[in-house]
Amino acid sequence: MFKYLILSLFLVIISMFGLFIMRKHLIIMLISLELLLLACNINFVMFSIFLDDIIGQVYCFLLYTIGAAESAIGLALIIAFYRVRGSISAELIKHLKG
Repeated sequence: MFKYLILSLFLVIISMFGLFIMRKHLIIMLISLELLLLACNINFVMFSIFLDDIIGQVYCFLLYTIGAAESAIGLALIIAFYRVRGSISAELIKHLKG
């Protein structure tokens, strides 16, 4: 069980690195959010197995659906932004404010 918690910790560290260090790339930020959700899901499943309870696995499925919806909406916004501006740099988002 501890090896999965260590794996989850490494995924959180990698995703935080992607979110806070690579702030210029929107796709890397979106992938980092997905890694963060994956780390959370690993923790839910491992503690669900450890505590012999099904609630953690139900939360895991709910988080997968939320992650899929978040990815679809995020990619749609990135594609629309690329069509308007011609680039997907996060620095150009400041210019969208009215």
